[in-house]
Amino acid sequence: MVAAAMAAVAAALVTSAGSSPTRAPAPADALSTDRPGGLIRFRVVLSGVTGLGVVMVVGGWLGAALGAAGLLVVWQVLSRAESPAVRRRREQLAAGLPHAVDLMAASLSVGAAPSTALGLVARAVDPPMRGELELVAGRLDLGVDPVRVWTDLGRHRQLGALGRCLARAAQSGAPVSEAMFRLGEDLRRAARADVESRARSVGVKAAAPLGLCLLPAFILLGIVPLVVASIDAVSWF
Repeated sequence: MVAAAMAAVAAALVTSAGSSPTRAPAPADALSTDRPGGLIRFRVVLSGVTGLGVVMVVGGWLGAALGAAGLLVVWQVLSRAESPAVRRRREQLAAGLPHAVDLMAASLSVGAAPSTALGLVARAVDPPMRGELELVAGRLDLGVDPVRVWTDLGRHRQLGALGRCLARAAQSGAPVSEAMFRLGEDLRRAARADVESRARSVGVKAAAPLGLCLLPAFILLGIVPLVVASIDAVSWF
């Protein structure tokens, strides 16, 4: 009965997560975390397995309570996790921003207006950067105040530096092209520093898995012989 209750909780999560009225058929790789539906199924499966595992190990109503708590905790933790598709998009935007800023600076240096330069850059870059810049250019084409558009862009997680730079230049009247060139240099410098930091952290991150791999051999070859020898020595007395 306890296991049935846990299964009912998992089924309720599935129903609430998949209640969209226009839901496409599930793909063959239903647990693929690259798709929103696959990510939800992955959360449901892992949460349900965690809850049922706790119920089977602990048992009774205490196990049911702990299993339900574990199920909800795992569900909440996984719901805050970033999907691989979102992470790739974020990384692509961050990697493409220096190039987009350089193109923007080149367009501004030959006399193009910021809105015109942004439209030209949007057509020259690849997705997903193209889609983000086209949205901003579309707002400018509709007549939205440029300062407001740049300020809103400044809140973007990846393109915020571009928006803040354009907003400052628009409010202060400073030359935009010079600010763009400086921003491009700063972004490339930050990108190089990030790559170097990741390279230095590889050794640290690899130490723990390597230690876990060597731990059984260390125990068998170093600890077990000492314990056996100690037992033999004690047996002589």
